[in-house]
Amino acid sequence: MVSTPRVIDLSAAPGSGETWDAPAWKVYAWGLVELLLVSNPWQISSRLRRAALVAFGARIGDGVLLRPRLRVRFPWKLTIGDRSWIGEDVWLHNQDQLTIGSDAVVSQGTFVTTGSHAHRRDMALITSPVVIGDGAWVTARCVVLGGSRIGVSALVTPNTVVSGEVPDGMVYGTAAGTVLRPRFAEDGVPTHSALRR
Repeated sequence: MVSTPRVIDLSAAPGSGETWDAPAWKVYAWGLVELLLVSNPWQISSRLRRAALVAFGARIGDGVLLRPRLRVRFPWKLTIGDRSWIGEDVWLHNQDQLTIGSDAVVSQGTFVTTGSHAHRRDMALITSPVVIGDGAWVTARCVVLGGSRIGVSALVTPNTVVSGEVPDGMVYGTAAGTVLRPRFAEDGVPTHSALRR
């Protein structure tokens, strides 16, 4: 006998407004400022992006480089130390505190989230802080999940999902690429005619 899987009624799911920690007007105003000055693709100065974030409560050190298409959910829950670099198309989905140390790099296309959902219960929002230590480098297109801590001078290799602790000074990531199987069933070596198709 096959049982029918349970489906959670999302219309009854708890909302996420309780994580705002700010009045609605501030959240909506930030959405507009972010669109105009932070997440746009223009090559405007990092100083202008920094000023917009700081005006909404972010704590950002000196000499921080903020590239175009940066997205920040709640600036008032963001701390970045001195001389850090935040690459193009980075998404800091910080519904809880996100701390990035000094001299740290978060590279292009990386997604950092402090939130998830109670997927076995009622899909309520669950948040936990993320810390990226001094001198750490989170390379391109990584995903850093809530509750993670990336240690001092650690390096996370491209396309890695981080969930938990990355020790200080360690290289962390998925295994190097591996040959899995032949592309073609016959012998694994394409013929010249097969390459033309």
